[in-house]
Amino acid sequence: MTDEPVDIIMPMLREMRGEMREMRGEMQGMKQQLDKLESGQKTIRQALTADTMMSKFVTGDFEERIFELERKVEALTKGK
Repeated sequence: MTDEPVDIIMPMLREMRGEMREMRGEMQGMKQQLDKLESGQKTIRQALTADTMMSKFVTGDFEERIFELERKVEALTKGK
């Protein structure tokens, strides 16, 4: 008789085990995708940081040049 609980348990356990394997595989694939996304975000953050630093460097260089020109103009106007 296959209607008895003892006869139903083993097939159900096998089915559950198979489903768990499938879910593990899917979760592993999702984990790999998340790792790729995190790696891409890290690269973008690094690029933005580098861009910000370059902008500050260039801005600082221009400010220094402008300050130097202002001092020269001031010296020329005082000299006259």
